[in-house]
Amino acid sequence: MKQRVISALVALIIVIPIIIIGGIPYYIGVVLAALVGYYELLRVREKEKKISPYIKFLSALTYVLIIISPLTTNINFFLDYRLVILDFFVCFLPLIVLDKKDYDAEDALVLVSSTLFLGISFSYLITLRNMDVLYLLYVALITIMSDTFAHFYGTKIGKHKLCPAVSPNKTVEGMIGGVFFGTFLGTVFFKTFIDVSASLFLVIIISLVLSLIAEFGDLVFSAIKRRYGVKDYGNIMPGHGGVLDRLDSILFAILAFSYLVSFF
Repeated sequence: MKQRVISALVALIIVIPIIIIGGIPYYIGVVLAALVGYYELLRVREKEKKISPYIKFLSALTYVLIIISPLTTNINFFLDYRLVILDFFVCFLPLIVLDKKDYDAEDALVLVSSTLFLGISFSYLITLRNMDVLYLLYVALITIMSDTFAHFYGTKIGKHKLCPAVSPNKTVEGMIGGVFFGTFLGTVFFKTFIDVSASLFLVIIISLVLSLIAEFGDLVFSAIKRRYGVKDYGNIMPGHGGVLDRLDSILFAILAFSYLVSFF
């Protein structure tokens, strides 16, 4: 427990100033975190089979280009289709020149999905901060509070397993407690600091959806870990795991937020 607290404090001391400052320090921080997360996800996959280092290097370059693509446009939640096409070329064309023992269709699909999912998610971390730091704090608050209260209520009163095949410790009671407080605190934050005139009903619905998506995003990443038989994605934060162990919920919540705001 002491180790978890110390790791969390160190992370906050590093991350909070970077978020507040924004600009180049924030971009560098996001790219570095994204590269670590990419390495973690592929490392889990390579528990079963190694992927060609040359292909990983080329896909990583495409990955970085996707992440920093918001810096080239003022369009909110922009995705350059040319980078998507480049990613397909980089991951699929080697299938016709490499031996299938070294690189096969499953490897290509893993690289494509990993590059696009993580690349878009981390790029939107940049977009959200550039839109307004309060939007980033809003989404982060919902995910953190949902996770915190889900753990608290799951530990104290949790009896009914939510998804035992994926995450045996998560409970229905914990999810309900996490979603309630994530929605409530997110709504209060939005109405207080972002837009007091916004429709209360609409803010509640958006906060509720983000909280639910954050909860289920955590389960998705847990399912991947269970599939490959690992406890954590990494150990960059002692007691907490890796980058993806800490950012799994917020990556899904950011994608959900970008989808929802496209309607308003």
